[in-house]
Amino acid sequence: MGMMRKLIKGITKRILQGLEISFNDAQPLLSLRPNDLDFLFENANSIRERFRGNRVGLCSITNAKSGGCLEDCAFCSQSNFHHTNIKTYPLITPKGMLGRAKKACETKAHRFCLVTSGCSLTEDELDNICFGLNLIKNKFPDLKLDASLGVISLEDAKKLKQAGLSRYNHNLEACEEFFPKVCTTHTFSARKRTILNLKKAGLEVCCGGIFGLGESEIERLKLGFILKELDVDCIPLNFLNPIPGTRLENNLKPKPLELLKMVAIYRFIHPKKEIKICGGRENNLKRSQAMIFKAGADSIIIGGYLTTRGNPVEKDLEMIKSLGLEV
Repeated sequence: MGMMRKLIKGITKRILQGLEISFNDAQPLLSLRPNDLDFLFENANSIRERFRGNRVGLCSITNAKSGGCLEDCAFCSQSNFHHTNIKTYPLITPKGMLGRAKKACETKAHRFCLVTSGCSLTEDELDNICFGLNLIKNKFPDLKLDASLGVISLEDAKKLKQAGLSRYNHNLEACEEFFPKVCTTHTFSARKRTILNLKKAGLEVCCGGIFGLGESEIERLKLGFILKELDVDCIPLNFLNPIPGTRLENNLKPKPLELLKMVAIYRFIHPKKEIKICGGRENNLKRSQAMIFKAGADSIIIGGYLTTRGNPVEKDLEMIKSLGLEV
């Protein structure tokens, strides 16, 4: 067994014993040669099986308020700084939220997430979201409710929890050093404050980032350890899908093995957490999509994204079944 494989095996043994790894432990994994990646995936998979089992979480998201955003996030099709010709509309009605939740249930999703564009909500918008959450909870009591509504105060986070929300998504997108290249209209610190508010309110926190913004592998690793420090509950990993009209429309896509390697490394960093593969899975991984689970992921978004399509639901369900995994 080569030196790198011995390193992987040693780290895996420690993790399976309930121990944690440091940034310095994980950094050598970035330099793995392609012929060692299968061994990395094999060990990441064993960690997933030990701590997360063989079940795959399915989350459905809906664009409850589209476009018109005053933030300048470089990747986003909904920013007013870009010209993407997406469909824009104000916050949908609580009845509309209920209808979209019904469609999510039909896809076998166990989580449903209301997502709105913009930095934050008005008081009236928050009240309508809370009313919609109550409607959904009464109609579909087994459906776990998530939301991604931008920066939020502790008081408003408590209101959402009382209305039936179980988890809130607020991605850091990238590590602190790289973040100013992603967004200049708000700060990394503001995002971290929101995460702390969510934790104080007793909500689960879904927080991750995007690979392919132009960041280095070291910066991806730094993000992984920031998320570890914050002790978030779910880590959504997005792969940039360059959208025409955005600042990053000409970014080169990372290679599939490069992305899968980072999924595996994140499983080493976060052995017990939910790792969810989200936007850009289809366009970046193509025929390698099934490898996300062998690399350590245990959850996906199903049925499409905010302004881009995903796989047909039946195709994703068949993929999961063919791997011997359960929904």
